[in-house]
Amino acid sequence: MALTEIDALRAYARMMNTLDVSHIEPLLDDNFRYSSQWMIGEITSGPDFLDHITSQLIEIKQSGVKAYAEMAIVSAWGHNECIVTAEGDKENLIATVFATVRNGKILRIDVCATPNPAETMRSGEYPS
Repeated sequence: MALTEIDALRAYARMMNTLDVSHIEPLLDDNFRYSSQWMIGEITSGPDFLDHITSQLIEIKQSGVKAYAEMAIVSAWGHNECIVTAEGDKENLIATVFATVRNGKILRIDVCATPNPAETMRSGEYPS
């Protein structure tokens, strides 16, 4: 069965909710790219992304602040499904996350401030 955008988003959400990169690592395309509106430029490889996100997950673990990633719906940037992330409390929304899939692998992940996560239709589903 081919990986869908929803599958990719659930994998990313599992990674954030469990602070475990193994949920997403095998799903990354050879040409994977990651962008965040809080970063200058893009991360242009899976290994570089894994290094980046692993250090972020370690920081979250060490801070003791709970991270949340919830499945949601919003029509933006050519997507309908997304994740909203929050820190400390499920209502302290931080970002909207989109995934692009190609040939059964995650081609890119985009972490965005726009659309605002509060503008999404939240599902209450927190994959773990």
